[in-house]
Amino acid sequence: MARIKQLSKHLINQIAAGEVIERPASVVKELVENSIDAGATKISIEINNDCRDIRVADNGCGIHPDDIMLAFSKHATSKITTDEDLFDIHTLGFRGEALSSIISISKLTCTTRTVDFETGTKVKCENSEVKQLETGCAIGTIMDIKDLFYNLPARLKFLKSSNTEFSYIQELIQSLALAHPECSLELKKNGKTVLKTTGQNNLLQTIKEVYSSDVISNLKEVLKTDNLSGLKISGYVSTPDYTRSSKKSYHIYINSRTVKCPVFQKAIDTAYKSLIASGKYPFVVLNLEIPPSDVDVNVHPTKKEVRYKNPNQVFNFIYTSIQAGLMNYVEKQQAKPVEPAAPSLGNVVDFVQPKLESTGEIIFDKSDDTIYISDKMMAEQEGENSMPQKQEQVQFFVPVETSAEPEENIIGQYKNTYILVEKDDGMEIIDQHIAEERYIYEKLMSEKNIVSQMLFVSDVIPVSSTEAELIKENIDKFEKFGFGIEFLKDNELIFRKIPQMIAKVNPKEILADILENIDGNIDRLEEKILITTACKASVKAGQKLSTWQMQEIVKKWRTTKMPYTCPHGRPIVKFFPHKEIAGFFQRNM
Repeated sequence: MARIKQLSKHLINQIAAGEVIERPASVVKELVENSIDAGATKISIEINNDCRDIRVADNGCGIHPDDIMLAFSKHATSKITTDEDLFDIHTLGFRGEALSSIISISKLTCTTRTVDFETGTKVKCENSEVKQLETGCAIGTIMDIKDLFYNLPARLKFLKSSNTEFSYIQELIQSLALAHPECSLELKKNGKTVLKTTGQNNLLQTIKEVYSSDVISNLKEVLKTDNLSGLKISGYVSTPDYTRSSKKSYHIYINSRTVKCPVFQKAIDTAYKSLIASGKYPFVVLNLEIPPSDVDVNVHPTKKEVRYKNPNQVFNFIYTSIQAGLMNYVEKQQAKPVEPAAPSLGNVVDFVQPKLESTGEIIFDKSDDTIYISDKMMAEQEGENSMPQKQEQVQFFVPVETSAEPEENIIGQYKNTYILVEKDDGMEIIDQHIAEERYIYEKLMSEKNIVSQMLFVSDVIPVSSTEAELIKENIDKFEKFGFGIEFLKDNELIFRKIPQMIAKVNPKEILADILENIDGNIDRLEEKILITTACKASVKAGQKLSTWQMQEIVKKWRTTKMPYTCPHGRPIVKFFPHKEIAGFFQRNM
């Protein structure tokens, strides 16, 4: 075996660069985050030469000439000083690794000037060697990188096509723009502007600039503060009838830092689970503000992974905030502290968690409506010795004031399935079955005692051994929702009672649908029983309705908290603006 020897400074930096700089997008991330930390309000990013030439210019505070040489040294930073600072991070960068890593794998020129000096400083770096010159320049910093990975040909081979690498950069800048709407970002490729935000400190405007007007017309605001825990969440989530095909539309931030957080993602998924179809995902832009001492961002060099002191509290807070936003509830500023006594609920709504079952990773405690994260998920966040901790959160919201709905102007029924409603600004087409299904589902969710219909005669229903065992183990859940089941033999049962609202439905058909919904997966069993009951109790597609019946269905549907989709995730209504209809016929408004 060869003798042990000390590696050179340049080789050490190249090895470290492998952790921090994976691809061109990694360089852009480190430099733009430095610009944001420097207080920049305008940042320009230019990409050339198949993403190997990168220029980042900002109007931030600049680098002091006496610090410039130190800035390119390993583990040199202005953002932390003591051990305690590591647990009180207020900046995006803090490790002091990025610049030393970048100069080991590229040819870098830095031009910078602070407000205290009339002239600036130019630094040229190559092969980890740094040379300093005086120069004239504006206040701020320009990082000009040439020939990225020029001395690491093996790394170049692992890069994807220039278009793919640029797409990673574009996604990164989009994410940073949404996290920092106060900052104007411009991204150019080969001299052509690809993305530009105005930096008006208006998140909705930034979403419009990054995506489109179509997106913002389908968003609900999320805003909630818990002064006791120091938690605050703000941003927007899409209505359940506006979905994407992947979780790429999850823009989640902790203290304005882009993160990949399983707790955050699970809270979003749980909030939408009975609102959107399987394989579909909402559009989300959410920033969670949390005391830096309650979150550890120093888990990985990329700083994308985080750990919380209390993941259960964080999960509950995010989950309830999203549900409140979807229900059109907003924070009410209390002039006086709320008394512990029961409040008057005339116009104040106490947000209550829905009573659900364990999903395998999330546990719903129906005794007091508290949500827990399982040991498995806690272990991912805090290690194997963690135990779930109960978090009591009381938050009051007031519904957004809306004018009283006038009597529905029912045009008629199409194909005995869809209700046509004329509105001032267009026309709605409402699916009669799933509109009523949503209303009945929410009604069942809110009722403590479901009225049952006794059956004097019931068909004997054969079931498999597996199905029989499942039903026996969960007989109390069926009982809770109005079903009385009695086993005659190990594999034969009859219904003694069923919910009154589905008294006309064949019990054999009801049970078959429930078992089909479960399909070997007993997670959220109670919810699946509710969904099946609501579906069977609803008016059917193809059923002719009177105008009065249509009025009742639409009126009840409009009172629901989640009027976007049925419990299976199918959209309930399609709106056609009058402007669009008139335009098709080439008529002026």
